[in-house]
Amino acid sequence: MEIREFQKMMDELYGSRDRKRGVEKTFLWVIEEMGELVRGIRKKNRKEIENEFADVVAWIFSLANLLEVDIEKAIAKYDGKCPKCEKSPCTCEDGWKS
Repeated sequence: MEIREFQKMMDELYGSRDRKRGVEKTFLWVIEEMGELVRGIRKKNRKEIENEFADVVAWIFSLANLLEVDIEKAIAKYDGKCPKCEKSPCTCEDGWKS
């Protein structure tokens, strides 16, 4: 599935509920799902990790829909190279944040 298709599907599945919930509460769900992913990683439970990655991605896309961010356009920032040093692989010092 293409990125744009997934984002549209998330809006079709959950957009109405997401709009009622709002940006702030949807963002809190993203954070909650990240916490569940951390727990899966700490337990080294592969199935749980995969499920929580799916949930994190789904909630990120829901949040992007609420904020009217086209994720496919946004990730073009990483067009085959680091956006800071413009190299592939990245040659930035550790700790660089975009």
